[in-house]
Amino acid sequence: MEERLKDYERTIIRKHSFGSPKYKEDFHTSLSQTIFIPIVEKTILKLGWDIVYKDEKSIEAKRKEKSLGIERWTEAITITFNHGNVEVKSESLGNEMWDNGRNSKRVKLFIHAFKETENEFDREALNELEKETEAKNNWDDYVIPDHLPAPHASRKKNFSIVSIGSLIISLLLGLVIATISIHGIYFIGVFEVLVGISLAYLLKYLIKWSNFTEIKKMEYLLMGMVFLTYFSNQYFQFEIILLENNLERISFFEFLKIRLEQGLTIKTLNTGWIGLIVSWIVQLVLTYYVAFLRLLSIITTYQLEKIPVEVLDFCNYHFIKGKSEQEVRNELSKKGWTLIENQNEVFEAVGAIYGKIELGRLK
Repeated sequence: MEERLKDYERTIIRKHSFGSPKYKEDFHTSLSQTIFIPIVEKTILKLGWDIVYKDEKSIEAKRKEKSLGIERWTEAITITFNHGNVEVKSESLGNEMWDNGRNSKRVKLFIHAFKETENEFDREALNELEKETEAKNNWDDYVIPDHLPAPHASRKKNFSIVSIGSLIISLLLGLVIATISIHGIYFIGVFEVLVGISLAYLLKYLIKWSNFTEIKKMEYLLMGMVFLTYFSNQYFQFEIILLENNLERISFFEFLKIRLEQGLTIKTLNTGWIGLIVSWIVQLVLTYYVAFLRLLSIITTYQLEKIPVEVLDFCNYHFIKGKSEQEVRNELSKKGWTLIENQNEVFEAVGAIYGKIELGRLK
């Protein structure tokens, strides 16, 4: 952030609120909708925020800060234009219930910086900016290439590789968790996050080996993996306890019954069977949530890696010019992308671009 904006930020009087960690404020501008968006972009650049989404009428940005060497997004700021009226809204991205004034600070800082940026342009400069923006939005400067990079050899999607691999991964993770639970210290919450990250990380290699990227099927597969990981964890705990203590063998379901009767003890508080079941549900939900978000990012990244940027630009240009999917397929065929499998991968990659944007917008 520029130094003079930092100085102004220190003078802002914060507005605190409880129970609703967000703040919004409106103001009016004489700018047209076309010019408004690039002026907002320049303002956000000055403030050092990250733009995560934009369309014809709004921009969403996120502010990050560094704490203990780790960068994290702290607020999401949305700026919306409606016939000259501008709404600026800031929302906290943490779980806090009390807004200590950070959101009002972001909103007021943006409004100040926006007006400052707006005043940097005279009428002639605004007209020039409008022409540049319209040309950019319409891809008027794009030159259709004579040739496109040749497609890679088409690979068949193999779901069986993912299925078998996910089964092995789930059982191995279940064994690891069982061993740690018995011989180590199990931190509720931390391990679920680590398991979710591990599942997604290992699935990344299965996706590359199998070339399988159908998100819906992967979503169901991940659900099964999470359940199998924790179910096998219970079974492996059962086997390890019997093996290491030379106990008389009982059935696995009798073991689960005993566990439910003992319940979950947190320090000195026994929460009973209800607490134990709730902890199992938290395990499943938290692990799945962490793994699924990372899996989406992995799939979209892989889909984009397979297609050259020149090909994606070529397709986006034709879509922006109003051509249908079939017409774009015809254009791809003219440039050497004749196989339907290669064309499908191109459209998957185009969809992945928007999928990645939506991931960035998550709050």
